Amino acid sequence: LRVFPAVGNHEATPVNAFPPPYVRGNRSAAWLYDAMAEAWQAWLPPAALRTLRAGGFYTAQVWPGLRLVSLNMNFCSQANFWLLINATDPAGQLQWLMGVLADAERDGEKVHIIGHIPPAHCLRSWSWNYYRIVSRFEGTIAAQFFGHTHLDEFELFYDEETLSRPVSIAFVAPSVTTYINLNPGYRVYEVAGSYPGSSHAVLDHETFILNLTEANAAPPGAPPRWQRLYGARQAYGLPAAFPADWDRLVRRMQDEEPLFQLFWFHLHKGHPPREPCGAPCKAALLCALRSGRAADPALCRPLRPTLPFPRIQELWHQRRLC
Repeated sequence: LRVFPAVGNHEATPVNAFPPPYVRGNRSAAWLYDAMAEAWQAWLPPAALRTLRAGGFYTAQVWPGLRLVSLNMNFCSQANFWLLINATDPAGQLQWLMGVLADAERDGEKVHIIGHIPPAHCLRSWSWNYYRIVSRFEGTIAAQFFGHTHLDEFELFYDEETLSRPVSIAFVAPSVTTYINLNPGYRVYEVAGSYPGSSHAVLDHETFILNLTEANAAPPGAPPRWQRLYGARQAYGLPAAFPADWDRLVRRMQDEEPLFQLFWFHLHKGHPPREPCGAPCKAALLCALRSGRAADPALCRPLRPTLPFPRIQELWHQRRLC
């Protein structure tokens, strides 16, 4: 089975500290990227290993017509103190990404982007530039996949001219890693297959969880029992899983309280907090789902929030787990 890894924020020592590639000597992260290249060399081609050793990112062809890009999202992380030196594009990764996408566009390839930290959780300058790239290459980027938050969610991207037409979605998968009051979980995506003219788009996804309450009550030595929590299209009544379908879901959740509470349940992998998600919490969450870039109040305005944007941001930051 071929695996395409992405660099997370806990790989470095100290955690979150990823110096830019131009930092040399004993402060360099070269030791980490060299170790990754050694561990991943059976999965990745030589060209991918070269950029992996340089900065922790790479591209590789999955099969004819589909290319994968793995980004090192630590170069946008709000917790990476090295970015105080340069937060715009410290590793030249965004410039490299534009080149990869331009080549894919020319060659008629679709692209899947994977990374750890979701774009809206990034520093503002990096996040907004990435948003522009996604908008420019909306016809080439078929899907985006991220993690990091430990929750089951997504972030939408809109056209830059009107911020009203959904052009892409970043799927944010739940974590197998346990966390306070959260079940372990993972997600399986159904993607359009390899055939001439394939969109390579996400068609649906399912989330599976390990119920820790049941597991802890089981007899000693009992094997863990993973169970299907939900399938997205069935649970939310989606006709498809394109960005426009998820945009309509956000608007429906604003008016349909049972639907929102179902999403809240799935967001926490079947174990939501004891305190209910009231109006301020709901406004912050729906705003976050529409926000594929950091700190942009314009993305929340179509939801007509009653809270000022700084308060929405404050509530959003409170729910961050990682």
